[in-house]
Amino acid sequence: MPVAPKERPLAGAQPGWYLCPVNHALQTGLCLALLALAFVAGPTHAADKLVWRGGGERVDADIAGWTLPQLLEQLADVTGWQVFVEPGTRLKQPVSVKFSNLSAGDALGRMLGELSYAVLPQPNAPAKLFVFRTSVGDATQPVRRREAAKAKPIADELVLLRKPGSKESADELAKRLGAKVTGRVDKFGAYRLKFADEDAARQALTSLNGNSDFEADYNYAIPRPTFADPLAASSALPLTLKPDASAPAGQLVVGLVDQPVQRNSPYSEFLLPGVSVAGDATPGDTSPTHGTSMFETLMRGLASTQDKGAATSVRVLPVDVYGNADTTSTFDVARGIVEALNAGASIINLSLASGGDSQLLHNVISKGAERGVLFIAAAGNEPTTLPNYPAAYPEVLAVTAGGKNGLASYANRGEFVDVAAPGSSIIYFGGKAYLVSGTSSSTAFVSGLAAGMKSSTGASAEAVTSKLKEVLTVPATGGK
Repeated sequence: MPVAPKERPLAGAQPGWYLCPVNHALQTGLCLALLALAFVAGPTHAADKLVWRGGGERVDADIAGWTLPQLLEQLADVTGWQVFVEPGTRLKQPVSVKFSNLSAGDALGRMLGELSYAVLPQPNAPAKLFVFRTSVGDATQPVRRREAAKAKPIADELVLLRKPGSKESADELAKRLGAKVTGRVDKFGAYRLKFADEDAARQALTSLNGNSDFEADYNYAIPRPTFADPLAASSALPLTLKPDASAPAGQLVVGLVDQPVQRNSPYSEFLLPGVSVAGDATPGDTSPTHGTSMFETLMRGLASTQDKGAATSVRVLPVDVYGNADTTSTFDVARGIVEALNAGASIINLSLASGGDSQLLHNVISKGAERGVLFIAAAGNEPTTLPNYPAAYPEVLAVTAGGKNGLASYANRGEFVDVAAPGSSIIYFGGKAYLVSGTSSSTAFVSGLAAGMKSSTGASAEAVTSKLKEVLTVPATGGK
């Protein structure tokens, strides 16, 4: 049986901390367990690469001349951790390493060299990483994450937006560019184009500069939301709300733009027939989708505004923009919103986020807001001030996670944020309890509150927004 290596003492250690001299990280196994995630760091120059893969157990790197600040910024990006360093700490020489398929512990040892580090796990939040030479307690200087754009354009796609008075059709232009029209929102003059490869899309973007008929925009990827975590046990939280007998014309419709909502939810009587812009989905029945989790969280918010056993005219319209895929796009989210608007939604819940500022998405939301529709969107689950969309659009009520004890450690706290609400929700599916956490959950809860207020009082979107901002103030941060 292998003998555990002898570790040198680390000053300032506290109970519950995982302290790792970098050369011993793998052998102790303490930090390796905390790295069980898959992440990729964006390059600082063409050759640079830092990749966590295989569940975080194997690492590839191609790094040339990184300083310690560069390295720590990259680690903050790929892990999502809050990183702190002992002021004045320097590496003896810049980091220049190239390796593949190393264990996480060996990789950190190669990169951090003679320095030590400590990782402090945080419940339902990113861990804290401390890098130091003397003592963990001396690692007090926060490392700012790189301000690189978080947006991820789909490399071989563009979105065409028709200009007023244009003469050429989108199909004609696509043919001329060697692309295919794979989606369209004719009402907004928007068309999704797919090219043979990234180079072809880039050349088309250049050629469209100054085009009199169309302008081109990127189509940004939006990752699939996180799943709910099963709970070993939880007392049931009864929902006594009942649907009233309102005719469709008297119903208040909330559009839930998300993954599909499973029909075996215990609250399915509040669901309208769903719409999909992403094809037929097969979510299964073993665990709740993100859409189902948001639906039940929304219902909790709605129930909190009603008397016990009350009947409500609120109905939820599920709009699937993911299908069976791991990602959706800003184009399909815009299409989903159009479907919700066409179905008469008064409130639209967007428990999703992207760094990509899409002109089409903003146009669709602006038109909906002009009609008095209330848009509520998630601020994002990274503790930064960087804008996420659609939450950062001025027509949208941006929701982060927090409460009387302050913001959740993972929650976005940018100036675009409008309100804060609880970031955790317990939902029930298939006879089991699940915990849902994040600004997505906060957003769905606020949408339920808004639906309850609007259905009970007939208040306008503007009045509901004003009241929510009054009662759900954002702790220790500004807002729009």
